[in-house]
Amino acid sequence: MKKLFLLMVAFAFAVVLGACSESSSSAEKDSENADQDAVNEEENEEVNQEASDEKDTLTIVWYPNESGADLKDARDEIGKVIEDAAGKKVEHQTTTDYIIAIESIANGNADLAFMGAQGYIEAHDKNSNILPLVVPSGASGTLEDAVYYSWLSVKLGNEEEYKDGEDFSIDNIAGKKFSFVSNSSTSGFKVPSSGIIAHFSQMDEYNDLTEEDLLEGGVLFSEVLYGGSHQGSAVNLLTDKADVAAFCDSCVDNYIELAEGEVNRPGAVYEVKADAAEPFNTVPGEKFVAISVTPVLNAPFVVNTDNIGEATINALKEAFLSDDVAANEKIFVPEDSEVSGLFKKTADERFVDVDNAWFNPIRELSN
Repeated sequence: MKKLFLLMVAFAFAVVLGACSESSSSAEKDSENADQDAVNEEENEEVNQEASDEKDTLTIVWYPNESGADLKDARDEIGKVIEDAAGKKVEHQTTTDYIIAIESIANGNADLAFMGAQGYIEAHDKNSNILPLVVPSGASGTLEDAVYYSWLSVKLGNEEEYKDGEDFSIDNIAGKKFSFVSNSSTSGFKVPSSGIIAHFSQMDEYNDLTEEDLLEGGVLFSEVLYGGSHQGSAVNLLTDKADVAAFCDSCVDNYIELAEGEVNRPGAVYEVKADAAEPFNTVPGEKFVAISVTPVLNAPFVVNTDNIGEATINALKEAFLSDDVAANEKIFVPEDSEVSGLFKKTADERFVDVDNAWFNPIRELSN
């Protein structure tokens, strides 16, 4: 009986231990599940918070060059790409001043922008969360030839003043009335001013010439004007307000046609189309000559990452980089089309991925 009693006690003890062990294992499992549930809930909250922090409407701001009524359809087509990709409405903020556009994207009043390299750099310096989204490629479909051209131009009939023998020279722009676009313009100020300083600083008279000296008349130029847009700077030239003007090829391409020479080469003569839209409607048939031509890095679409979450940015980038957008003739307008557009399709042009460092050559112009 004593042995039987001891066996019964041992069995009961084993049962109790087993129950305790099972209870402990169950408690640990429940604790692990609770921890995982908490992690999942936190992640879901972060995703939901990101989605709730984003606006129902995205605002894209445009430079004055792309703000004209003639480019409304082109702007709207870009807006449609953004709407379809992001699942949000799009509002277009057109401007009459570069600074307004730069400030809007930098301070968060706009979510996206299309702007020149210099404007992007200024916005990024103000807010490091302003980053490039995509950039239009060159004819190769890559970044290798993703450039447009900055011109220094004079009215037809005056070009012989700006020659040294058979070649064009900018020596005689000194003392002239000069028109820039804006001091925040890449091809309408930053690039041409850098070239002008590099040229004239080799002369004893101007060896300490600075960018600030070009902002107003008195040092190199007799007078300095600002067109406010590339179109405006060109019109300053064609209405004789300026003797020489800086502006780019792509920004005036919709309003002019080649009359003589080779495109984007010094000596090329361009004529304003008879049916050109504002502001060229006041100077139809007027001609000018490009005396200096400099390649410039293409302008990016940029995004304010303070306002737009990673998932939406990825969706936008995927849409812009797609073959469908590359084939969209309202965005990449065929070369022989009479439709006004933002980008020309001459070969394999499309949007391509780009990072902040790609714009360093423009940054270095200030060093």
